[in-house]
Amino acid sequence: MRSDGAVHAADSSMHQGLAERLVRLHREVKGTGELTAVTRIAVALYDERTDILKTFIHSSDGGSPLDHSSARLDRIPGLHQLALNGMPRVINDLDAVALSGQEHATRLAAVGYRSSYTVPIRTKGQFYGFLFINASEKDFFTPQVTQRLHPYAELIGQMVMRELDAVHMMRAAVRVIRRVSTVRDEETGAHLARMARYARLVAQKLAGKFDLSDEFVEYLFQFAPLHDVGKISVPDHILFKPGKLTFEEFNVMKTHVVHGIDITDMLIFDFGSQSLPHFDLLRNVVAYHHEALDGSGYPHGLAGDRIPLEARIATVADVFDALTSVRPYKQAWTNEAAFDLLRREAGIKFDPECVAALLDSTAEIEAIQVRFEETVLD
Repeated sequence: MRSDGAVHAADSSMHQGLAERLVRLHREVKGTGELTAVTRIAVALYDERTDILKTFIHSSDGGSPLDHSSARLDRIPGLHQLALNGMPRVINDLDAVALSGQEHATRLAAVGYRSSYTVPIRTKGQFYGFLFINASEKDFFTPQVTQRLHPYAELIGQMVMRELDAVHMMRAAVRVIRRVSTVRDEETGAHLARMARYARLVAQKLAGKFDLSDEFVEYLFQFAPLHDVGKISVPDHILFKPGKLTFEEFNVMKTHVVHGIDITDMLIFDFGSQSLPHFDLLRNVVAYHHEALDGSGYPHGLAGDRIPLEARIATVADVFDALTSVRPYKQAWTNEAAFDLLRREAGIKFDPECVAALLDSTAEIEAIQVRFEETVLD
């Protein structure tokens, strides 16, 4: 990690990872004579806490009409049933399903996909999401073809589960560190759940302009709650001080960023994840979420787009939730009061596009606040 500048995830190789491996597997599948009509392979992930199914990675020969899509699983009866019974499903005429008004089938058929094979990704009772395989031919997924695809489906499912398990283990390790440490931080599980979802909202709205993949959005969502892991190194009398910090106390508080990077690097090394490129995103969120657009932030005093986009997004999400939450030193602000501050500081402290994206999400914000009240544990 460079100490004098930023690693820019939005334009680095971290957009590869699982997505790049899926593209390579897709090429291998199409290289098999009987499977050349397989024109799309995609994975959607399931968020059990909100019942949301969301697009994640894909490899598509034609258009990808479902990028940055999400929906409540209980509102998609067919997929909901598959999630419960764990059985694969074949639809050999997407046009017919599209005519019945099914939105996803309509969007797939519109760009030339004619049939589909859907496999739930699950193991040991845990449901991770779905693998979707589409073909350009109607009636393509015969029993012989699905049998031929079965090893690839197993491999892709294992790839996804292995990588997500590494992320979940890292987050679990951080929770353990927080709970067993004699030093506690003021960030509740509900705060972390909310700010991660605010970050995802902002990233989804900026995805088109900045060419952000669903993979980027998902890992930002997964890693945003770890932004202040270094606060376990800050003494209680500073962390929980009800009044304004002194100059010396604030300097101690600022050291949590450096300690956070040390903890993050230790966890990445211990979990053997240093070779996975998207972990740069985690480092960037931890290292740069206290930088300010005008260069007045810390610890590096970066300005403008020298601050990685993922850190600029996390900053806006974190500040908004901190303002609207009760803390030892303040009462909760109203949403509108927090919006007013973000508007005033947009272009000065905060990225104006990130602020605008959050302000454009008021209904989603209110739903998140209702779902993740302070009584919710992480």
